[in-house]
Amino acid sequence: MRADLALVLAVLASTGCAGRHVSPLAPPPYRAEIEGPYERTWRAIVSALAAQNVPLRAVARDSGVIASDDIVTPIGLYADCGRLGGDLIEGEALVSYTLFATPNGERSTRVQVNSKMRTQAHRKGSSGKLRPLPVYQCASTGRFELNLLDAVRQHVRE
Repeated sequence: MRADLALVLAVLASTGCAGRHVSPLAPPPYRAEIEGPYERTWRAIVSALAAQNVPLRAVARDSGVIASDDIVTPIGLYADCGRLGGDLIEGEALVSYTLFATPNGERSTRVQVNSKMRTQAHRKGSSGKLRPLPVYQCASTGRFELNLLDAVRQHVRE
């Protein structure tokens, strides 16, 4: 009986000291209006993705959808993976994007970028070895989307 009680107390004491994972707040999908006809904007999106060397899984021009494969990126660049206790999660994240383009009249195009992110190898703070488990969900920092759509606007103007 005492051994069982000691074991329970040891487990409770060790879990009580463990840091809790605090996930970042997920932002809404990134939406933008591109001043340019759909065909020109579509070509600009494909060119901008090619220039950034983004591996594509699916391209459906008819429906205006482009889906990327997973991209490995340092946590903090495109992905915010939150905190463990008081320390930021550092390491690598797997990110993927789905872009939706729809014509908005003859002179503009609506673009929406959805992101999906998770840790691949991480550590608590800047010390320690990278570990693959547990996997934490991450949120977009918005940098990829902003840079991509700035490049699209530039290609459309050319």
